[in-house]
Parts: sequence; structure tokens; C-alpha cells
Amino acid sequence: MRVFFNATFKSNPYLERGLITGITRVSKELIFSDMNNLRVVSITSKRYAEYFGFTEEEVFASMDEYGLIDKADVKRWYDGYILGNQKDIYNPWSIINYLSEQEFAPYWVNTASNVRVGDLFVRASAIVKNEAIALLQGESIVTKLDENIAFNQLYTIAGTIWSLLMAAGYLKVLQFDRVQETYELTLTNYEVKLLLHKLFSGWNPLTTKNDFLQALLTDDIKKMNKSLQRVATGTISYFDPCKEPELFYHGFMLGLVADLEGRYKISSNRESDYDCYDVTLFPLCHGDHGIVLEFKARDIDDEKNLEDTCSMTLQQIIEKKYISELQTFGINISDIYIYGFAFQGKEILIRGGAYATIDVIK
Repeated sequence: MRVFFNATFKSNPYLERGLITGITRVSKELIFSDMNNLRVVSITSKRYAEYFGFTEEEVFASMDEYGLIDKADVKRWYDGYILGNQKDIYNPWSIINYLSEQEFAPYWVNTASNVRVGDLFVRASAIVKNEAIALLQGESIVTKLDENIAFNQLYTIAGTIWSLLMAAGYLKVLQFDRVQETYELTLTNYEVKLLLHKLFSGWNPLTTKNDFLQALLTDDIKKMNKSLQRVATGTISYFDPCKEPELFYHGFMLGLVADLEGRYKISSNRESDYDCYDVTLFPLCHGDHGIVLEFKARDIDDEKNLEDTCSMTLQQIIEKKYISELQTFGINISDIYIYGFAFQGKEILIRGGAYATIDVIK
């Protein structure tokens, strides 16, 4: 590849100017490489910004030509790209197909496989998965990233998934500090949201996930334990939860409950003093109850068994008043359920139920 680039672009006497397009760089150029001194135009560059997609004026003029009037919906589905200082850039492939078919569909996101992105999410930390939940709920995230990330660095540098998604157009930059390499990102548009929801839901590919969620929403403790243990047995062997077990299981559970996005607002926090993580589910539909999930690895020095660990997690929820946010949200205490998750290796135990019926404080 280096020889090709050198012969084609650097030492080719018949070439005045060359252009390479793509999402990520094949490699970083070095001072002694066969091709260096490239001018890289990234998604935040002002150069050529108006040529990467259709402007809103162009899109609306085309819609007028076709007699289409759903401009607000077109903007929601296909607008949102910000390139340099140029806002309201529309996805050209999606617009062309919309004009042809005259119906809304995720045209662009269906043009290629997203296996690479999905694989990065499966490997991602709980922090990244929690940020993904925030994005799905319409929020923005602030993170450090490298616009010039190379393809061979995707699995070796933490947080590269946001660099990839920004470069690929899944995320737009609201503001950034190039010196500090800090970026505020949010989802580009509704078309992208559909894709990312599908990817996030695929964090755990086992269909048993649906059994667990059904059990969680119906307070079926026995089924929750059975289905989650089955998922853990079939999945966790492919990961390494040993270094930070709470963090691992926190991310694991976020992947499971991601399918509830839209029905619940999903919030996640860490209680550093206790090495515990909690996930709170705020119901968005009438009739659903509020849920608090707490995770903790068994401390073999202080806890006799997983039952003791579960008791400690439930006590943590009660003492730290984790349900207060649900009450502020307008949920009656009779409609709040709390669950403690204890684990040791691949062994998992869940205890809990309706908050009003639980008394673990001695």
C-alpha cells in the first residue's frame, strides 16, 4: 500500500493534484513515509464544507419541483449535518431516494454493513454505553477524540468509536476545542437514530434478553434470575470482567435494558464510595413503574454469599435514597421497584421487588 501511494501520489510526475476520500485514514503518515504532508479535510474543516451534501435551499427547491410539501419531516429525517461553519447540510443519498420514492425511510443507513460499529459497541465500556443511551434520548455528550484517527487504531485507543461515528456522519459537532480535542456531539438526525437504536439493542445478541426484560417489567424475580443467568453463561465467557467487575456488569446491563429506550428514560450513575453502580428507569408510559437497579460484585472478605451482597445493594438503594429522583419525576412510592444484583464471576443473584415491601435495614 505504501508503494502504491508513493507511486501514485508522491513521485508521479504526471499528477498535479490527487484526492483520496474515505471515513478513516488508512494509516498515519510519518516524516520518512512514502506519502506525507497531506492536507486532511475533516468534518470540522471549513474547506469544501458546502460540497459534502445538499444545502437546505437546494433540498426545498427540489421538493417544490416534485410537488412535495413535508419539509419539516424531511428536515427531521435527513438534515442535521454540520460541516465546518456550514449548517443544515442534508444527506444527498437519502434526499435523492426520498425524491424518487416519495416516502420516508432510512435509505443511507441501509447502504452498507455496520458490523464494525456494532463490534466496537459490544467491546465498549459502560461509560461509552451510558453516553450512547444519552444520545438516543436526544442529549449531547462531551468527549475527547481524535479527528485523525487511523483505521488500525480503532481497537487500540479508548473512545475511538465516537471519532469513527463523527467521521462517518452519525454524529454532528455542536462545538469543539481543537487545542484540547474536546467535542460536544449529538445524533445527526432521525435516520441515524434508527440505526443507532438497532446497534445499541444488539449489544447482547441472545434472544433471552427479551425474557429478562419481560420478567423485569412484571416483577418476576424467579424468571429474572433464570434468564439473566442463562445470558451470562452464554456470553460473559467471551469478555474479561476481572479487572473492574462492577464496571463490566454495569455495561452488560445497560446493553440489556437499551431496548426499553422510548418506553423508559434510562439514567445511570456510580456510587464511588461503595464500588456500586445504579441504573434508574423513568417510565414514560402510563401504567409502567419506576425501577432502580444496583450492581455489586461480592466481597469475599465481608460477605458470606451472594445473598449478603444482594442485601447490601438493596440497603444502599434505601440509605442513599436513590428513589428520590423517581419521586421527583412524579412516581408514587407504591409504583417504585428496586433490585439488587450480586455477582461473582459468571454467577448472578437478583433480589428485590416493590420498594414498599422491602426492609433490609437491621
